[in-house]
Amino acid sequence: MRLKFEKNKQKEILQNFRKEKHILWKEFAKRLNIPFGRLKAYVDETSLISREIYEKIDPDKKYSRFLLEEREENWGKKKGGKNSAGNTKTIIFPRDSETLSEFYGIMLGDGNSHRTKSYKKGTYMIRIVGDSKLDKDYLVNYVKPLIEGLFGIQVSVRYFKNKNAIYLESHSRELILFLEGKGFPPGNKIKNCLRIPSWVKNNPLFLSNCIRGLFDTDGSVYKITNQNSYQINFTNYNLGLLMDVRNGLIALGISCSQISKGNSLYITKKSELRKFLKAIGFCNPRHINKIKEWKLAPWSSGQ
Repeated sequence: MRLKFEKNKQKEILQNFRKEKHILWKEFAKRLNIPFGRLKAYVDETSLISREIYEKIDPDKKYSRFLLEEREENWGKKKGGKNSAGNTKTIIFPRDSETLSEFYGIMLGDGNSHRTKSYKKGTYMIRIVGDSKLDKDYLVNYVKPLIEGLFGIQVSVRYFKNKNAIYLESHSRELILFLEGKGFPPGNKIKNCLRIPSWVKNNPLFLSNCIRGLFDTDGSVYKITNQNSYQINFTNYNLGLLMDVRNGLIALGISCSQISKGNSLYITKKSELRKFLKAIGFCNPRHINKIKEWKLAPWSSGQ
């Protein structure tokens, strides 16, 4: 059950508990076993706390007199007959996994998380953008069902007018809060200095899947002109993320170049190309089709 209190009382309960326990907000979120982003939503009163959480932070029920009503978990769905287009959508909250790590890498590459607030209404959405010709198969037939399966939400396919670009879009406040709790806050990724989070770095399988998502989106493969040599390139303008990718490749036993021009790194040796294709691989057909032409066996699509 979700509890609705008088205005500002939910915020007051949370703040008083934190002060009494002398803990930081992030430690508070861990104690409640919820993402930090969701705790922020509770403090902002853009989301209602559950009875379970309320009983933890107000065991003496001092604030029960300010309780206005109790709502079922799917109250928004029942109220409108279906999930409304904004904040009441519920999602599946997945555990840390290889699939979640790959999605995280895709978001670090070509994805963005957006949150705009206005009176009584806000916009919460993710968007993943690609080339409408080269990336359509990957986005529509691979990434879209991956997201829908992970979170149990609907993903729309849209196109930019007068641009050679396609994008996936999904609206969900719960998803934005979940991502924020996993280290992916809304807004500009470079300004926010987004990195590969520790929960991914500390697990080799998660790391390889996250790097695959990054290379599927921000990577490229090609034959070097006038040479019988090939390269896999990764380009990104977030230096911290570039360093994470380079260190991640090395941790997985794959040698690569130093960071070049402040935005790129390369894998060139055939032995290292084979290691990359075997340990990480690609799921984006635009890359897979090129690699098949190389005849650089063994190779892997990552699937």
